[in-house]
Formats: sequence, C-alpha cells, structure tokens
Amino acid sequence: MATGENTIIYVMGVSGSGKSTIGKALAFHLGIPFADGDDFHPPENVEKMAAGHPLDDEDRRDWLLAIHTYAKKHALRKGIVIACSALKQIYREQLTVGMYPWVKWVYLQGDYEVILQRMQARRGHFMPEALLQSQFDTLEEPVRAITVSILKSPQLIVKEILRQLT
Repeated sequence: MATGENTIIYVMGVSGSGKSTIGKALAFHLGIPFADGDDFHPPENVEKMAAGHPLDDEDRRDWLLAIHTYAKKHALRKGIVIACSALKQIYREQLTVGMYPWVKWVYLQGDYEVILQRMQARRGHFMPEALLQSQFDTLEEPVRAITVSILKSPQLIVKEILRQLT
C-alpha cells in the first residue's frame, strides 16, 4: 500500500452515505484504527441535530478541532481511518492543517433519494432524515478525493478505495 504509516484517511459524505460502515471495513483491511467523527460531537450538537436543527459553522468548530487533534496523534503512530462528514472545503482544510502530506480523502457519493431510503431504514442514529436536505445544501463536493459511488456493495466500495490508494 502506498499510503504509508502516518496516513490519515478521512471517509466523507452526507449523513447516511455509509461512512462508518466503509470506514470500519477499510481500517480493518489496512490494519489501522478506525474512529467515527460522530463520537467527537459535544452533547449540545447531538441534541441540536436530534431536535431537527442543522449545525452551523460555529457548532462545528470545536468538533472539527477535536477530530483534527485526534487524527494528528494517530498520524504520529500508525495512521487512522476517520468517518467524518467534512461537507465544506473549509472543514476539510481545518482537518488537514499541519498534516497535508499524510491526509487522503475518500468521498462516498450518492444522490438524495438513495440516501433518504437508507436513513429511513436505519435505527438508533441521532441524525433525523429531515436534516438530509440541509446536508446536501451544505455539501461542497471535493475536488481532490477518491470518489466512489455508494450504489456498489460495501465490499466493492472498499476494494475500489484500496485500488485507488495504491
């Protein structure tokens, strides 16, 4: 694999695109840890989203800083795969500060209808489907990323990502 020991792979996309599923599988194949960006949200963010209100840039500031700090620690070790929506280019820049050569982006691309169906089928997640449109409204598709369609099976998605990482 051409990623190297200090590689940080961010798996990004809107809520319901499969970031956690793909991120866990990718980390397993690479033999490096996985972290879910959702776990870094402060309780106020989770409560706000659960109540049906989208986060704004201010809400995301400390969350992104916490993920960046965690990623940087792992870059000094073995590397890590992190699932994180990273919807705007400015967020991706914040997550990359001081780590540029180590960071790779994977974008799970899907359309609204497909992702809405997925969100309607899942249980136990704080993000209500009513906020999906706000995610698409905020999304700035990345220019420099491995882009993979979510229409494939998780196994094929991971295989495609691994092929493009080498």
